[in-house]
Amino acid sequence: MDATQIKENVARVREMMAAAARQAGREPSAIRLVAACKTQPSEIVRLSAALDIDIFGENRMQEMRAHLQDGAYLGKPVHFIGHLQTNKVRQVVGQAAVIQSVGSIRLLDAIAKEAEKLQITQDILIEVNLGREEGKAGVDQGDLRQTLDHAAGKRSVHVLGLMAIPPVVSTADENRPYFSALRELADRAKRWKIENIAMDVLSMGMSDSFFPAILEGATHVRIGRDIFGARIT
Repeated sequence: MDATQIKENVARVREMMAAAARQAGREPSAIRLVAACKTQPSEIVRLSAALDIDIFGENRMQEMRAHLQDGAYLGKPVHFIGHLQTNKVRQVVGQAAVIQSVGSIRLLDAIAKEAEKLQITQDILIEVNLGREEGKAGVDQGDLRQTLDHAAGKRSVHVLGLMAIPPVVSTADENRPYFSALRELADRAKRWKIENIAMDVLSMGMSDSFFPAILEGATHVRIGRDIFGARIT
């Protein structure tokens, strides 16, 4: 895909984001566009970095590290949004501005340990398994308080909010109850007033579902296909 097409795609996504924000009575500027650049080469990432993209989202640590080495992000922040194994955290901690996909206490502990070694504070999101799907990453809704209490005691990590990938559904609107549930969880967590825990970020909604996600309160939407086209396999 060439630069002109990517520019048109970003503009189209921005228009839809703004329309959803206005429909929800929100300011469009309050919603961050995360460009999910899985499988994209550095030259495409660099071209898109000059456009109206706030953040890059990476699913694969090898690609993230290559893009960082190539300077492809042009200074824009990168979030890690893919599945992260505990034995691979060393390659991501301190590289990604935010690790969005922290879906277990075990992974949280591994990130905190590595961040402590580096003498940094790693920003993270807690991934929630909204559909209680077996084999899928994310903490159960009922375990969120325990997870946040645990995170509060780790001074080398800072929880900024929540992230979720809802179950596969037939239409975008079928995601709305899941997005609403994540917003309600965040609201509940705010009322808990746990030290070292913020609930300012709700990362939810992708190419096929970001409109209803914004209607339900998303602050960050992760868009891949609608910007870059179908993934390169």
